[in-house]
Amino acid sequence: MRLYLAPLEGITGWIYRNALYQCFGGFDRYFIPFISPNQMGHFSTREKKDLLPEHNQGMEAVPQILTTRAEDFLRTAEKLSDYGYGEINLNLGCPSKTVVSKGRGAGFLADPDGLDRFLERIFDRCSLKISIKTRIGVEDPGEFRRLMEIYNRYPMTELIIHPRVQKDFYKNKPNLDIFGQALEESIHPLCYNGDLVSVSDVQSLSERFPDVERLMMGRGVLADPALARQLRGGKRADKTELKRFHDLLFREYSQEMSGDRTILYKMKEFWTYLAPAFTNNKKYAKKIKKSEKCAVYSKVVEELFAREEVCWEAVPGEAYSDRDS
Repeated sequence: MRLYLAPLEGITGWIYRNALYQCFGGFDRYFIPFISPNQMGHFSTREKKDLLPEHNQGMEAVPQILTTRAEDFLRTAEKLSDYGYGEINLNLGCPSKTVVSKGRGAGFLADPDGLDRFLERIFDRCSLKISIKTRIGVEDPGEFRRLMEIYNRYPMTELIIHPRVQKDFYKNKPNLDIFGQALEESIHPLCYNGDLVSVSDVQSLSERFPDVERLMMGRGVLADPALARQLRGGKRADKTELKRFHDLLFREYSQEMSGDRTILYKMKEFWTYLAPAFTNNKKYAKKIKKSEKCAVYSKVVEELFAREEVCWEAVPGEAYSDRDS
């Protein structure tokens, strides 16, 4: 089984990926949150830091591009080649309204003819390998049959499918019937993405689709960072490991960012997902949320780790979903 970390915009940047890799591992590939090419053709500061080879040492990192312009894709691919990357992932899955309103991400699926022309150009001219991450349509799952016909025309390395339509965002259940049809019709290796937040979720999917050997996980990993390790037969994260993970993230964010507010924004988001794994977590989650200074925050977290225990059995699976960028 091959396990992938989903690219979560604003969350799984290079600091998070490195901390996860060092503390828990388990993933075969780490997808970098999408690059959105600009008119000047330059990477943003965030994008550069995410892409630097020294920020992805030891792991197989795959950059993702979000665009509807073939020339922008090709120009960005050339620059990524200079960074040493050999593969690019095309984002056709992001359901965000700000992205979709520009016809990008899952919004591109509304124009299958335009998408077909776009794919023809990039596969004809790009020297790097290309994989695609997609939803199954914009409004109706029936749209996917046409999309699959298009995808089967091009030599992509793999097709990652999140079996929801764009209008679902992250509500409703993934459409496993459509994913099953894709397994029958696709000429490419398929990877499943969507609501894999526990070992039992993966087991259930494997029972239904025993031939699926590639899985992508996102938000579930934020709440259970050792999830991939467990799927390899390893143990759940204990309190000592979680503290090491937290301390590494906090130290790196503190060194990289300026201002308590910016740093604490990252750490509060971190606890949004991880807090339910601890006993008496609501008390500490409230204190963390109210913290305005890093010194105050640090005291709260030290108290949490000193007084509370990890209780994974109490974590409700519906408390988080496998949202991807």
